[in-house]
Amino acid sequence: MAETLEKTEIMALGVVLERRRSNSPWQDWTWRPVAVIPGAPPVEGGWRLLREGDDWAHFHAATVPLELYRTDTDGYRLNLSQDPPRLWVALRPDDAAEPGAMVPFFVTASAHECEVYQISGSETVETVPMPPEVLALVRDFVDQHHVDVPFEKRERKRHHPDGPRRPGPERIREP
Repeated sequence: MAETLEKTEIMALGVVLERRRSNSPWQDWTWRPVAVIPGAPPVEGGWRLLREGDDWAHFHAATVPLELYRTDTDGYRLNLSQDPPRLWVALRPDDAAEPGAMVPFFVTASAHECEVYQISGSETVETVPMPPEVLALVRDFVDQHHVDVPFEKRERKRHHPDGPRRPGPERIREP
């Protein structure tokens, strides 16, 4: 086990985006995250080309914080139970970087937190493998902060305190 962790932990992650030639007649390129770089410095002066091939290129597009909260340890535990654990990267369209480009703005290790961005529809959410350094941090964080909360079924409240309002035989009045 590592040193004692704070109630909120933050790790900078560089997001690596892949630009690949598209077969679609409506777009020239497709964009998707392929990896993260733990502890990466901020990207200054535009994207940084890491490597390229004939029809593809990998860029260090942005450095965003991975924030771990002690109130979301259930989501981290669910992710750690998967084989392999993943990180979710949320992307937004940004033509300022390059026409049709997507820009990363959020990374999470929580299986619950990513749903907010998947439901919204305006962002794209993709997964990338969780590097060993991040995996160790998330495991230590869960080990130190997770508290099992037993499930308690709530009793349903009656809508009308006097019972149902449907007319029964005793409520029907004769004229």
